[in-house]
Amino acid sequence: MTEIVRLAERQPQVSAEQLLAGFHPSYRFGEVSFETYIPDDRYPSQAEAVSRLKKFAESISGSGSNTSGGFLGLFGKKKKKDNQPAGLYLDGGFGVGKTHLLASLWHAAGGDHKAFGTFVEYTNLVGALTFSKTVEVLKQYSLVCIDEFELDDPGDTVLMSRLMRELADAGVKLAATSNTLPGALGEGRFAAQDFKREIQVLSSQFEVVRIDGEDYRHRGLEEAPDPVEDDKIEHLAQENFPEAHVVAVDDFAALMKNLSQVHPSRYREMVKDIDVLVLHDVETITEQAMALRFVVLADRLYDKDVPVIASGVPFDQLFTEEMMNGGYLKKYFRTVSRMTALAREGVLGQTEAK
Repeated sequence: MTEIVRLAERQPQVSAEQLLAGFHPSYRFGEVSFETYIPDDRYPSQAEAVSRLKKFAESISGSGSNTSGGFLGLFGKKKKKDNQPAGLYLDGGFGVGKTHLLASLWHAAGGDHKAFGTFVEYTNLVGALTFSKTVEVLKQYSLVCIDEFELDDPGDTVLMSRLMRELADAGVKLAATSNTLPGALGEGRFAAQDFKREIQVLSSQFEVVRIDGEDYRHRGLEEAPDPVEDDKIEHLAQENFPEAHVVAVDDFAALMKNLSQVHPSRYREMVKDIDVLVLHDVETITEQAMALRFVVLADRLYDKDVPVIASGVPFDQLFTEEMMNGGYLKKYFRTVSRMTALAREGVLGQTEAK
């Protein structure tokens, strides 16, 4: 029997231990591998990236990891450095498979202590544990993967640059991704240049791995579906997902109000059991703070591969034109791309192949 819940009524509490326990690839990327990544023959850099990442994975061992458990009690030694770079930076546009490859690296690398999370999740971890405790914990890991490295917040970027420097000095291997805007593809490695400039003293220790290509979420697929009529969306959810155990049915305005009251580090817990999300009356977000919170929610929904059925404005109108051309445009483009993919899944009544 399907349970109907309201995300607008959820205000989960998350401990520091729970935050750290979540630093692994999400459900969507829980079983990916280098073999499940299908390179586009039109873009040789994709196959080249797979080869490079396999070699990097082979250089990573878990010999320096503590296997006694308990993240607050981790003690260990610096790992021996080799001729491999301290880190790899995967540079490419939306939907070329960077996260798939980053997760594949995590799965392939040796050792039990490995961390995989988004840039925002690491900054939240520092907020929960303090900077020194975060370094103490993560320096015992063999590999730290940072997905969606943000280059638009100077304070957080400096924080993460400092964290990576501490980890690199301890012998931890690092891997990161961020996005190049679709319109910038072929015009130069702007994201890579920005990344290396922002991480300053670490830049010489990172090797850039370029991944060209088109957004796979739209490659060979139809355009995003039109929003569903409001009086039909709940029925469509029942029809398309009859075996769903938990369906969230929310008014968009009420959901946004609740997001403003819950710290983004708790959004993963908020949606952890949701199979389908039904959204009534989606509106264009006009406040920057609310838009950035929705970006985090969209990432968590995408991580869990939650189909979305919505009425109101289409997701390509989720943010104002000013936002889509402003300082956070990379985040907003990513969110539009991901919500479009989830909306397609909702209307088709199926999830996309992992």
